[in-house]
Order: sequence, then structure tokens, then C-alpha cells
Amino acid sequence: MLNITVDWTWTWWVVLVMIVDITIRVLAVIVIPRNRRPTAAMAWLLAIYFIPIIGVLLFVMIGNPRLPRVRRKKQEQLNDYIRRTSHGLDLGTLRPNPPVWFAQLVRLNRNLGAMPLSGENDAKLIAGYEDSLAAMAHAIRQAQRYVHVEFYILQADATTDDFFRALEEVAARGVTVRVLLDHWANRSKPFYKDTCRRLDAMGAQWHLMLPVQPLKGKYQRPDLRNHRKLLVVDGHVAFTGSQNVTDSTYNLRKNIKRGLHWVDMMARLDGPVVASVNAVFLSDWYSETDEVIEGIELFDVRTGTGDLDCQVIPSGPGFEFQNNLKLFMTLLFAAREKIIIVSPYFVPDEGLLLAIQTACQRGVHVELFVSEEGDQAMVYHAQRSYYEALLRSGVKIWMYKRPFILHSKSMSIDDEVAVIGSSNMDMRSFGLNLEISLLVRGEEFVSQLRSVEDHYRALSRELTLEEWMQQPLRSTVLDNLARLTSALQ
Repeated sequence: MLNITVDWTWTWWVVLVMIVDITIRVLAVIVIPRNRRPTAAMAWLLAIYFIPIIGVLLFVMIGNPRLPRVRRKKQEQLNDYIRRTSHGLDLGTLRPNPPVWFAQLVRLNRNLGAMPLSGENDAKLIAGYEDSLAAMAHAIRQAQRYVHVEFYILQADATTDDFFRALEEVAARGVTVRVLLDHWANRSKPFYKDTCRRLDAMGAQWHLMLPVQPLKGKYQRPDLRNHRKLLVVDGHVAFTGSQNVTDSTYNLRKNIKRGLHWVDMMARLDGPVVASVNAVFLSDWYSETDEVIEGIELFDVRTGTGDLDCQVIPSGPGFEFQNNLKLFMTLLFAAREKIIIVSPYFVPDEGLLLAIQTACQRGVHVELFVSEEGDQAMVYHAQRSYYEALLRSGVKIWMYKRPFILHSKSMSIDDEVAVIGSSNMDMRSFGLNLEISLLVRGEEFVSQLRSVEDHYRALSRELTLEEWMQQPLRSTVLDNLARLTSALQ
């Protein structure tokens, strides 16, 4: 009699597990594909079907790529306020005779939440890692009213000491220093506690961006990042680009052991565009603190020293659409002669890949700069999975030689338009990271970028299709597996 009871108990457990399993699979088919790219939906479904428990747990943790509703509502209010505040402002004289597609692109960006296009700006590229830190420190020392600092990674180390000393000097004479740094990106980095103590000691007003602190009531998807890099001094001068404020090794033992150093690019800006960069900072400050900073107009426009048309495009999970992806796609289809892309993490979605292949088929010369060495294994291998298709389409792939990681992010179109900023061309930057991109129209700026590209080319080697087809099978398998996981958003 006892044995029969045990058998029935076991049978009911089996039936219960089967019911739960079938329910999960059915619900997954209903819930996951909704408002999600087919590739991402398929990746999640595969994960849940093959590793149900782990797949479901991962989906619960990171299945929603959007910020919490309260933060999205703030972003919507900010977008509306920016449109109303900037409407009708004198943002400098624009360059004459823009291409029709450029005017349409500017309007697209504006509709998606970008800042207005402004004229009479100057933008100087700084391609040296320590040169840009020195330039930012020099600008900080000129501050009279305020300094706004927002970086994905911010570390007070030997390389950045002068940057922090500049902040300390101006704070000591009464300049307001406001600082934003990403929580998750900094919390486990060397010098994190030292950096926080140094900010406190100088009297800076500082906050963590996208904090994951559930015990303090602050929580969102833990792999969302504020990846922006920007500095604004008094509304007169701004910097933005790809570089974090840290040593070029990121002070990580694994990087130092491998001899890795990051190569980056920043732009020093003056003119009306500085107000747009500052508006991004003020928006992020409000999102993190609920504070509207008194005494600083959202668009405190200043005359610039150049003749460039500039537009600042913020993007990220706080926006309804993938602003940076739409920007890149429009540029790819607009190009008539040449496209040069620099992206350390290049994992395109289907549309972006198709746009690049179509450009080649239209006779456009396309080059892609990536790193020969990878610092993030999954992204590195996912990126490699696209090389064959790109090479067969006619894309020239330049691999920046190890032990350097080419971390700059840019795209130049023909000889008149370019984009630089913090955004990579991968699905993380399109869907999960808060990014800032700078669209520039002007031959002078593109000429500067061409010089930087020439420098990168001289330090790179060209990857050929013949070489790539010699890759061992194990590498191809690993690359393709990484490509599947890249769609888990």
C-alpha cells in the first residue's frame, strides 16, 4: 500500500512539472515576440526552450530593455520641454545649400528627441588619450560659474590626477562642480571608493547614474548603462566623444597583464552646440535627482568661433525609438561616395548590415575599423561572425594592431558629414545604453576626421577574405554561438 502511495506521489510530481513546462513554453510564445525584434525574440525563445529555468530567470531579470516607467515619463516630459524651449531660438547661421537628405535627417532626429541643429560652431578633434585629459583639465581651470562632468567611467588615478586637481582648484574658489557617473560600471572598478572620497572632499555635488540599489528603492534592469561621456564648462566649452576619465588600461589587472591600452577620440566644442550638450547633462541630472538646477537656462546659447552645423542626438532606453540606429541607417543610405566606420564593438542588426551591403552594391567605398584584439569575449566573437559577409560585400576591414583597443566611435560620410560620440554599432548601444552622438556638417571637421582615420589606417592591417576563410572551425562555431547570444535583449 505504501509503495502505491509513493508511486502516485511521484506521478503527480511528473504531471505537475510537465504542466508547468508546457505553460512556460506557451506563455513564452505569446509574451516574448511582442514588440521585439524577430532575432531577439528567437534568441529568448531558444534560451527558454533549451534551458527553461535559467532562461526564465534571465528573462525576468533582463528581458525588459526599457527604463522604469517613472524614468521614461521623465524623458518624455524633458523631450517636450526641450522642443518648446528651443523653438524659435537663434542658434547661429546655418551653412547654405544642405542636401535634401540632411535636412530630412535633422528633422528625423528632432522628432525622436534630439536637440535642434545649430550653426556657427567649432569642433576640434583630440585623438591623443592623455592630450584630451589635459585639454579638459585646462578648460576646467577656466571655469567661473560651473563645471558639469558626466562619464560612464570616472576614476581618480595617476593618469587622471590633473583632471581631478583642476576640479578641486575651481571648487576651492567657489565654482559649482556637478558630477554624474554610472553606478554599475564604476562600483567594481579600482579606485571607486577613492574617487567617491575625493569628490566628497572637494565639495562636488555628485550622483550615481542608473543605480542598482534595491535596498534604497533604486532598481532597474541591472545591465542598463549610462554610457555617455561629456564635460561642460560655464556653457562656453564642451567635450564629448568616446573616452572615459581613467587610465588607458582602465587599471584592470587583466588589461595590464595583457599590455592592453585603449585608443580614444574626443571633440572640444564651442558655439551654440555647447547648450545642447549641457541640455543632455541637465536632463540626466534631473532624471537622477529630480532637481531642476536654478540659474542655468536649458539653452543658454553662446556665439562660436567656427562655421560648423552641429546637432546633438541623445539615445537610449528612455526613448521610444532607437535614435542612434536610425541616425546611422539614414547616413548609410545617404552616402554617395565613401563611408568610413570606426567601432570597437560592431554587432549590427539585420537592417544595419543590409544597409552596409547595399551601400557596397551601389558602388560606395566602405571601410570598417575594428580592433585586432578583443577585451570583451562575447562581443568580440559576435563581431567576428559578421566579417565574412562584410568582406564578401566589398567592405575593407582594418584591424587596429594589438595590444591596443581602438575604442573611438565615428562615421564619416563622403566629405561633408560625420558623427562621433559614445555609441558603438552594436545592439547594446542601440537598445540598452544611454548614449550621446554628435552630428556635424562641414568639410573642415570631416577633414580632421580623415586625418585621424589615416593615422588609424597606418597602425592597422587589412583583413582579407582569403585570410579569414583560413579560420579554424572551432573559431567559427564560437563566433556563431556568440552571435546568437548578442540578440538577448
